[in-house]
Amino acid sequence: MADAYRRGKEWLALTICQLVGTMECAAVFTGLALVSLPAAIHGGVATLIAWTAQTFLQLVLLSVIMVGQDIQQRKHDESRALLEELHEMHREIHQILTADSA
Repeated sequence: MADAYRRGKEWLALTICQLVGTMECAAVFTGLALVSLPAAIHGGVATLIAWTAQTFLQLVLLSVIMVGQDIQQRKHDESRALLEELHEMHREIHQILTADSA
């Protein structure tokens, strides 16, 4: 039962990350944050600064950072795959050269 509970929590966490980590979600969060912008403007400088930090940056940057991390991870995976292919080619060349000299 504990294993099913753990898998359920992992599925929920992964699903939320996949939904929040999109530019579409960033756009929705931007719209949501902008709803309260007029009240923040009328509240004065301190309220506007608080709105920027607590509402806009936290909502929008969360999704944008997640998208950026996903892109970085894909680039890393591509680079790693290329390096693994090059390493394998190097090993094959080394084996051929070693066999020819023997």
